[in-house]
Amino acid sequence: MSFLAGYVDTAGFIALFGLFTAHVTGNFVLLGRALVEPHHDVQLKLLAFPAFIAAVALCHLLVLRWQRPGGNALRRALLLQLGLLLAAAICGWLAAPIRSSDAPLVMLSGLLCTAAMGVQNAYGKLLLPQLAATTVMTGNVTQLVIDAIDAARSPGTARPADQMKLLWPVLSFAAGAFGGALAVSRHGMAALLLPCLLLAVLAVTARRGN
Repeated sequence: MSFLAGYVDTAGFIALFGLFTAHVTGNFVLLGRALVEPHHDVQLKLLAFPAFIAAVALCHLLVLRWQRPGGNALRRALLLQLGLLLAAAICGWLAAPIRSSDAPLVMLSGLLCTAAMGVQNAYGKLLLPQLAATTVMTGNVTQLVIDAIDAARSPGTARPADQMKLLWPVLSFAAGAFGGALAVSRHGMAALLLPCLLLAVLAVTARRGN
């Protein structure tokens, strides 16, 4: 999941004029920049926030419904994310060549992509609380550094399993970022088909009870 988030966040940033889709609060930085450099487009970045919030709220309500006996909430949440991300890829492909962030299909692609990552943020909190964060690595890196210092000061207190739990998402996110950059530079928004495939595989293999 961290690979997917890094991939989509980087692909969206490159293809959609600096839009953060997974690390959506990063758009605050870009909006701040627009205050002093007004020539930068801000409409898509402004709309990304309500799209993200709406997706989180929708996912929460749906998960509450899907968690009834006999349901597979994780599989359905993955399929919801897959549908949104696939729609984003199709809109981006139809909008090619992408020249303006204000073009309707470009905006729709960006908002769908942001919504897809909002869903991942939501089910990560709701259904996979035992896992480290998969969409934003700041907290994971911070905890890794704290654990490393503690382990250096008191070697007997080191907990390798906990450290690996945080390290793998960080490495996966970085790998996804590199992969997303390469893929979108060569294939445009069609690059989103790879994370769509990954989501399909995860949905098929998801088990009841997560």
